[in-house]
Amino acid sequence: MSGGGTAPALPGIAVLEAQEERLTLSRFTHEDAWALGSALVGLARGRRAPVAIGIRRGGRQLFHCGLAGSSADNDAWIDRKRRVVERYGESSLLVGSRFRARGTTFEESSRLDPDRYAAHGGSFPIRVDGAGVIGTVTVSGLPQIEDHALVVEALERLLAT
Repeated sequence: MSGGGTAPALPGIAVLEAQEERLTLSRFTHEDAWALGSALVGLARGRRAPVAIGIRRGGRQLFHCGLAGSSADNDAWIDRKRRVVERYGESSLLVGSRFRARGTTFEESSRLDPDRYAAHGGSFPIRVDGAGVIGTVTVSGLPQIEDHALVVEALERLLAT
């Protein structure tokens, strides 16, 4: 997916906010976690994307997969990006974009340990109507915009079912 050509453009804050609003679910069960994780695996395999995938609800991991070419570093990135979503209630890409829009970076201004938090794209809140953010879905292994886009695509597929 990231072989040559120009990198995709960073979506604007309004686009990222609209994605989060649009991708609110009516429910999120264990079966939904499996369907979402399976969709991500299918998309990633189809693109030969060397990613790791993690889905959590509350403090519990419901799905994890490391595809060929991913590594333990990707698992660490999943944890760092997930912590940003858990703390801010917004996608890791949106959080990083908000800092950049203020003329700074997350690393410079958040006052959070960069070994534990990373506002890089790829982690997205699982938001349920009437309940708010109840979990996270995270991909690591591609450039951050592509990690984010893969998650958005899988959530769109889940909503369409």
